[in-house]
Amino acid sequence: MPPADARPSSRTSARTDRAEPVGSVLGELVRTRPWSEGMALGRLGRAWIEVVGERLAAECQPVRIQGSLLIVRASSAAWAAQVRFLAAEVARNANRLLRKEAIETVKVVVEVPR
Repeated sequence: MPPADARPSSRTSARTDRAEPVGSVLGELVRTRPWSEGMALGRLGRAWIEVVGERLAAECQPVRIQGSLLIVRASSAAWAAQVRFLAAEVARNANRLLRKEAIETVKVVVEVPR
């Protein structure tokens, strides 16, 4: 394992003993892609009813964000077709909730019965 100071970092300054404000460290961390997408997915999951409505929310859920792609899992092929039909509206409502144009495409997968 490489020494701690040899790991790549987005920071340009050298390592020092000077303390940094926690807010600046956390701010940099959550702006990175996996964290920012995870935070957006969490926001969508908590407010999914607002994005797709109560009935559709009972049959589908957001499962992943990859770049500008939102992946939604539906409980059946029929509900997947409904989400696909409403994909532009789902993306628009998701972007309104996230307060940015983060979602361009909605992909729907069907949950495999066990």
